[in-house]
Amino acid sequence: MTDASETTETAVAAIRASYDTVATAYERLLRAELDARPLERSLLAAFAELVRGPEAGPVADLGCGPGRITAHLAGLGVDAYGIDLSPGMVAVARERHPHLRFEEGTMVALGRRDRELGGAVAWYSTVHMKPESLPEVFAEIHRVLAPGGRLLLAYKAGERVRHLDHAYGHPLSLDVYWVPSGEVEGLLRAAGFAVEARVTRRPDAGDGPRAGEQGFALARKPLVVAGAEAGAPQWGGA
Repeated sequence: MTDASETTETAVAAIRASYDTVATAYERLLRAELDARPLERSLLAAFAELVRGPEAGPVADLGCGPGRITAHLAGLGVDAYGIDLSPGMVAVARERHPHLRFEEGTMVALGRRDRELGGAVAWYSTVHMKPESLPEVFAEIHRVLAPGGRLLLAYKAGERVRHLDHAYGHPLSLDVYWVPSGEVEGLLRAAGFAVEARVTRRPDAGDGPRAGEQGFALARKPLVVAGAEAGAPQWGGA
């Protein structure tokens, strides 16, 4: 019998191999995508305003791919760096943005201390994960965020699965999951987040392979209430 950890490792290996294959083409095709996305740019700008500052911790772009969102956040004054499980994507990101930091890693093992980060972005980087894997991902992000830190999540809103065997001009093997917005919000709350905003965008002609509704959630790790009794933590802002 194959246990859950072996299944997860197999899925991660398939995702890594697929994105290693398409890294260069992916970067070229999506390099200027944000130029035609005013809503997405406004969400990133609002997030940047919330997480930047002289005392703010670094912000991780989780599943950064070739680094386009990392670079966009850096251009908004955010101390941003990228993490991706694909060595090919990390190599392309370092080549395209040599002034920024990129490293290999996964969203279930971020290799950061508790409360180290001021913010995190997961920009469509959870779409290849089965919904039952999301609690582990959200719990790990919650762990590494400082109290008051924000998470900006972009995902596919709905309830279906699509298998891709060809994309970005290359053969590959990826499953893409749409998750209902209410379910995503519930999972974030269960992980300890306070959900501050939820936005859904209708598909348009420019979506291409991402046809379907696009979901965005802004969540905050609440602050511990001053004077709470030891052993009985209370959370503000829920």
